[in-house]
Amino acid sequence: MLFLAKAALGFCGALTLTGAYLFHEGVIRVDVDQNCSNGSHVHLFVPATVVPVGLRVVPFHNLERAAAQARPFLPAIRELSKELQKYPNAELVDVRNGTDHVRVTVHDGKLYVDAVNNTDNIHVSFPVETISDVADRLEAAAPGV
Repeated sequence: MLFLAKAALGFCGALTLTGAYLFHEGVIRVDVDQNCSNGSHVHLFVPATVVPVGLRVVPFHNLERAAAQARPFLPAIRELSKELQKYPNAELVDVRNGTDHVRVTVHDGKLYVDAVNNTDNIHVSFPVETISDVADRLEAAAPGV
């Protein structure tokens, strides 16, 4: 019985540490709602740790091709990620055109992109650090950088 209690305690501890690691960078949230009769509703919450881990399992030739295409933009992406971390609460874009509304903000280290019109509501948020993680991985894979 004591062994079973120790095993359960070890399992719970491992589960807690795994959860803490998975969510230490934050959460990526994607909400898509279509406002029509047969519209779909997609709501995803994914740990931001999935992005750098996912980039590690992408076949290198595919990542190298993507990095080659993104190479001209990598310095700008790197600077963007550094600058966004300096502004914990800022409104970057707010555009209204009739019934269309697009808003990009930074709040508490997360980038929020909201696009709303008559038929679709799209909301995406992710930690700003995710941008630098992607830039790091692309720079490592970019030929000639």
